[in-house]
Amino acid sequence: MIGIFDSGIGGLTVVRELLKHQPEAAFIYLGDTARTPYGNKSPETVVRYALEDAAFLVQHGATSIVIACNTASAVASDELRRAYPNLPIYEVITPAAQDALAVTHGRIGIIGTRATINSKAYENILKSSSSFVIRHSKFEIYTQACPLFVPLVEEGWLKDSETKRIVRYCLAPLRQAHVDTLILGCTHYPLLAPLIQRFMGKRVKVIDSARSVVTRLLAAGPLKTGEQLYYLTDLLAHSEDIARKWLGRSVHFERVKF
Repeated sequence: MIGIFDSGIGGLTVVRELLKHQPEAAFIYLGDTARTPYGNKSPETVVRYALEDAAFLVQHGATSIVIACNTASAVASDELRRAYPNLPIYEVITPAAQDALAVTHGRIGIIGTRATINSKAYENILKSSSSFVIRHSKFEIYTQACPLFVPLVEEGWLKDSETKRIVRYCLAPLRQAHVDTLILGCTHYPLLAPLIQRFMGKRVKVIDSARSVVTRLLAAGPLKTGEQLYYLTDLLAHSEDIARKWLGRSVHFERVKF
C-alpha cells in the first residue's frame, strides 16, 4: 500500500494524478490539516511533523511513502530515509527538477513556500544535474516564494478575484524575467495552474510536481489494488466538498490525532 502525506489537502493533487492512471490503486492519504501550512515552520519542526506523518502511515500498512509536500521533501526527506532505510520513499522535488531540465531553453522559474525556496532544494538539484553542468552558461534560475497560495487553495478560493490579483502580484517578477519553464514547487499549486498558466502565457511550460512524482511511482512497477483511505488531523467543514471537486468522487475523511 502506498502512503501519501501532505501538510494539508493540497497533496490530493498527487492522489488525483494517481487515480487518473490507477483508479483502483491501494493507498492511505494523510493530510496534516491541524498543523498546516508547513511552509512557514522551522526546518526542525517540519522534520518532526514529517516523521510523525510517516510513522502513522507505516503503522497503518504503508509499504512505500510519497512525500506529497515540497516543504517536507526539501527539509525532511533525508531524515525519513534514515528512519526507514528499507522503505521506498518518493519526494516531489527531484522528479519535477528533472522534468524541467528536459524541456527548458535555459530560464527556469520556481515558486513555492518560503521554506522550500529558502532551502534551495530545487536549485541544488538543478545545478548538480549533468544536463545543467553541460549547459551551465545557458541556464538561469529564478525563484519566488508564494506563501499565500496554500491558504487560498485550502479555502477553495480558486477563481476569486482576490486570488487572481495575488497570482499576478506573486508571479510578476518571473514573468518579467521571461522564464520559459515554471516549476510549481508545492503540491497545492496545481489547483491554481489555470490562473498561473494564463498569467505566464502559453509559451511557458508549467511543471506539476504532483504529476512528476506519480510518473516515477508508476515507473517503479505495478501497484497493488485495494483500499483507499483518507485521514486528516483536523476535519474542516469543506474538506470533503473540496476533495470531491478535485478528485471527481466522494471522499470520506477520518480524523486522527497525534
